[in-house]
This record gives sequence, C-alpha cells and structure tokens, in this order.
Amino acid sequence: MTQTTPESSAPELQRYADLTLAEPLRRAVAEMGYETMTPIQAQAIPVVLQGRDVMGAAQTGTGKTAAFSLPLLQRMLKHENSSTSPARHPVRALVLLPTRELADQVAQQVKLYAKYTNLRSAVVFGGMDMKPQTLELKKGVEVLVATPGRLLDHIEAKNAVLNQVEYVVLDEADRMLDIGFLPDLQRILSYLPKQRTTLLFSATFSPEIKRLASSYLQDPVTIEVARSNATASTVEQHFYSVGDDDKRHALHQILRQRGMKQAFVFVNSKLGCARLARSLEREGLKTTALHGDKSQDERLKALDAFKKGEVDLLVCTDVAARGLDIKDVPAVFNFDIPFNAEDYVHRIGRTGRAGASGLAVSFVSGKDARLVGDIEKLIKTKIELEAVEFDEDTPDIRKQGRINDGRRLYEQSEERGDRGGERRERRSAPRDYARPAAAPQDPFFNKPYEAPAAEAAPAWEPTAKPASRLSANIKPKRKVAALFKANEPTA
Repeated sequence: MTQTTPESSAPELQRYADLTLAEPLRRAVAEMGYETMTPIQAQAIPVVLQGRDVMGAAQTGTGKTAAFSLPLLQRMLKHENSSTSPARHPVRALVLLPTRELADQVAQQVKLYAKYTNLRSAVVFGGMDMKPQTLELKKGVEVLVATPGRLLDHIEAKNAVLNQVEYVVLDEADRMLDIGFLPDLQRILSYLPKQRTTLLFSATFSPEIKRLASSYLQDPVTIEVARSNATASTVEQHFYSVGDDDKRHALHQILRQRGMKQAFVFVNSKLGCARLARSLEREGLKTTALHGDKSQDERLKALDAFKKGEVDLLVCTDVAARGLDIKDVPAVFNFDIPFNAEDYVHRIGRTGRAGASGLAVSFVSGKDARLVGDIEKLIKTKIELEAVEFDEDTPDIRKQGRINDGRRLYEQSEERGDRGGERRERRSAPRDYARPAAAPQDPFFNKPYEAPAAEAAPAWEPTAKPASRLSANIKPKRKVAALFKANEPTA
C-alpha cells in the first residue's frame, strides 16, 4: 500500500545539524553553506535513510538533488574502501536523468557531497567521446549518473555492469517519458537486481508517472510538498498580449524598466532560437544560444558563460527547462508559449529558486489562445492578459533589421507616414505637367501602298534552265581535272 506523507506531517527535523549524517558528509554540507533543509529534503531524507522507496513530488528548484544524494551516500558508507581495485568499487547507486546538462549538474553536486569520502562517482551522457567515460568506468565507481541512451551504449559495450546496484533514482521522470525514454528505462531496469531501493522524483505527476511507479516501486512513500503541477509562489507571473513583430521590442523595454542583468529566453524551435540570439546580439545584448543542435562542448561553454555573468541572455529551447540550477537568475521570458503546458511550470522554475523572488514574463500572440488555456487548466489559475505600453524613449527595435523569423519589417515612424501621405496626394492630383515631345517619324512609313509596275518572279522559285540535249533521266558525267593530257591516236 502506498503511504502518503503530506506537508502538514513533515518531520520536525529542519536543520542539517539535526540529521544523523556521518562526519565526512556533515563536513561537506557545512562547507557548502547548507544549514536549513527545504521541505522536500526534510521529508525525504529520513525516509530514504530508512531504505524505503519514495515517490516525491516537489516544485523544481527545491533541492531534490540533496534529498536523494545525501541519504544514499550515507547508506553506502558501509561499502567505502580505499582499495585501487575496480572490483572493490562496483556501481551501487544509479541516477538517471533526461538531459545532458542536468546529468552533469547532478554529478557535480554528488562529487561535492562525497568530497571527504572514498566513494567514487562518474557521469556518462551523449554528445561526448565514449573513451574517457570508458576509462573512468573501468576504474570502478559507486555512484553512476547517466542519461538513458548513453548508459545503454556502455552496457552493450560491457563497460558498465549493474548487477550490484542497490539504489536507483529516476529524476525528472516525467520529462524522460515525454521525450520517449520509457523503452530505454525498461531495458535498463531489466539489468538491475529486483531487490533494490527505487526513488522517483518529479516536479509534476501524470497518470503515466503513476503507472511507472506502480510497476517498479515497492510500497513507496509518496511525498508531496506542494500541490501537483503548481508553480512556485515566489515567482511573479505576467502574460502580455504582444504581436509577433513586437516581441523583441517588448523584451528590451521590460529588461530596461526592471533593470535586469540576466534572464532566460525560451523559444519553441532550434531555428528560432539561433535566429533570435543573433538578432539580440546585433541589438547590443550579450547573448548565447542553447539548443539540441549545438555540440555538447558548445552547450557546456554557453552554460558556463551564463553562470559566470559573461552573458546577459541565454536564449534556449526546452533542453534547458528542466532542473538546471543557476542561482540568482532574476527573470524568465517565454518568447514563445510552450506547446506542452507542463513545460511552462519547468521553464519558470529556472527563476525564484531556493526561496528567492523571480519574474516570469510570457508573450502571447493571437495564435496562442489554446496553449494559454492549457496552462490555465494545469496551474488552476485564471490568466489575465496585459497590454504593453511602449515608452517614447524606447528605441523601436523593428527598425534594426531582421527579426527571428527572417522577415523584413517596414519602418512605421511618423516621418514615413507623412511621406506616404504626400505620395498619395500626388497620385490623386490632376496631371497638369506637359507631355514629352513625340519622337521623329520616317515619312516613308506614312506613304500608301503602291503595287510594282511589273510582276517580279518570287525569289523562292528557281529560274528556268536552258534546254539540254540529254534526257532528264540521264545523269551527265562529272568533269574531273586531268593531270596528264591523253595522247591523240596516230593515223
């Protein structure tokens, strides 16, 4: 039977100092500056320490990584050893994630938590050469963080052996199902021992997630620290009615009015992402693009530049909508309304993290009515569209070239309108100007037709040939020049 731990029955342990963590983990947590646990951590950590399966629902950005990493590391300390033999370091915990960026981020967090232990960790994901990953796996690791596709590659190459896995974590499970990872998940789970602890974490719960949990979790404890599919209360949400041609103009104005230095800008397509990034770059904003067609090295460099503050705007597709933990991002712009309403919850979760305030701005055009309606149903909140009043001192971005869909916009200034009115007046006014002089004509072409005095034979008829003495059926001999004159017969 599934047990539910509601928010009202959260454990009284609210500080990390109250947890019975080992000294190496306690030291790492203190070094990272963690003192107070988030709701998901306060409820999940004691349950995982007991070895129970967990089905956790929490808003994105509430510290789910620490909620499963710390208790799993605590339970695996009994296997800790300093041996250099790979056989002494089998994979005991497997963490599966949907995207490469999220896998890399979780792996970095696990390394920090296990900094003062002898537990080894590694991460494998696509877009990178398999050889360095293979070498790391051959050395032996206790915690393996992976994306499903690349993990299957290593399993088939016999680089990863999972027959001693004791703990499995499915993080952002709904996203893995959305992008078609269910067959891969089923194959991976078939390689694992049946006796294991399984933890499933997701920001949203859907019927598919519940079916997955019922198939692979044994008597799980369901922990919900917020209403399912709810948005963070610390995020201020605005929906502006803006035409496609005015979105960049509105983006510039909101950034200037709010004094924002950094923001995520989400679009729906890879091509639109690249075009918008180039347009904003030409308009003076430090911008970088992040989408699926970028190489993994380019994606990591773009994220690193944004984290360091070297980039103002990170224009991205939904590849960056899940789980990325970048602190102090003040705003998220939905340049395009997402096709999937659940992605809206994840997009705006990139701001307002860890209790901080944030701003979520969505630009709604005429064709987005159905998508906005889907978001209303999901978050159970009435959405009111607001109008954008452009300031007079805000430069009209539409004059500066091409927009993200490649169409050239015409200037709409008053000066152009006046010139257009003058042209219309000139077209409607009577034409009183003189016509140009006529070209001189040849008088020959003005004469009437005169028949010739004598009928001439048509040029196409052959002229008459002189009569010949030979019959017409006898061909004459050809005359050939002779080199020598023939001798005359003698008498």
